[in-house]
Amino acid sequence: MILAGDVGATKVQLELGELQHGRWMTVFGARYLAADYPDFFSILQAFFSEWSAQRRSSPKIARACLGVAGPVFDNRVQMTNLPWLVDGDAIAARFGIAYVKVVNDFAAAAKGIELLRPDDLVTLQSGEAVAAAPRMVIGPGTGLGLAYMVWAGDRYLIVAGESGSTGFAPATSEQLDLWRDLYLRQGRVVVEDVVSGSGLVRIFDFLCRRENKPPAIAAALSAGGDAAEITHAALEGGDPLCLQALDMFISCFGALAGDHALSIMARGGVFIAGGIAPKILARLKNDGFCAAFNAKGIHSSALGKIPVFVVTNEKLGLFGAALFATA
Repeated sequence: MILAGDVGATKVQLELGELQHGRWMTVFGARYLAADYPDFFSILQAFFSEWSAQRRSSPKIARACLGVAGPVFDNRVQMTNLPWLVDGDAIAARFGIAYVKVVNDFAAAAKGIELLRPDDLVTLQSGEAVAAAPRMVIGPGTGLGLAYMVWAGDRYLIVAGESGSTGFAPATSEQLDLWRDLYLRQGRVVVEDVVSGSGLVRIFDFLCRRENKPPAIAAALSAGGDAAEITHAALEGGDPLCLQALDMFISCFGALAGDHALSIMARGGVFIAGGIAPKILARLKNDGFCAAFNAKGIHSSALGKIPVFVVTNEKLGLFGAALFATA
């Protein structure tokens, strides 16, 4: 049996299962809020206790892989947006698992593309996919994740990094105003300050400060609202300032994704993952994302040929972790 995990700064998904005929078959799974636990060991202990209570036996796990939000060194991750150390060797010793591999969460997401089905994807830009061409997986959530996929003879080699901590590059005069506002408040502005859940809140707060008389919903949210509230007010309530914030977020995200796609000429496709994209899918389908994605000067026509998809299956990272566990 395989233990697969998707360990983020907000939520943690764990599943026990097996790979059968190119599909991940779940035997038992659970989801946890990271804020409810002091460390990852505590979540694993809770997971195994729940499994044992259900099956009245200890899980017999042969191999495990955990996709964790942060850079991997020596089979362990000091998480980027959470003060947790996830150590594969320590987990193996403590829970008696012979093989435990730790990978970056977006490396797992990239690997998981192999197990997706057509109905797991929503097309934002059809493009013209090129076989064996580079691919890219990118997505905002608590932070911003990214992995490149480069063909290496018979498979994709996955290269993940910490792009969320790179500098934010404004693509419009309004984004320059946003950058300047954030810079004067905090110093260096990184991608995650804008293209993430908390980034949407920062954009909204910036627009509130710029407005002389913000709408009532904006005034209430500016006192401490979060990204989910802003999104709901925009998509369900039609609040103008929330819609403006969401559209600016989408434009920043599209420009960033296009920059990275251009960096490797991702003619194999761009896959948008993470927790935010499916929740704002209706707005992503508008022209804002693709317009910003393709606005690359002399290379705009080339970017327009790149297929762009939103991954709607929330198990993408688990799929990749399961595949890495057997690699």
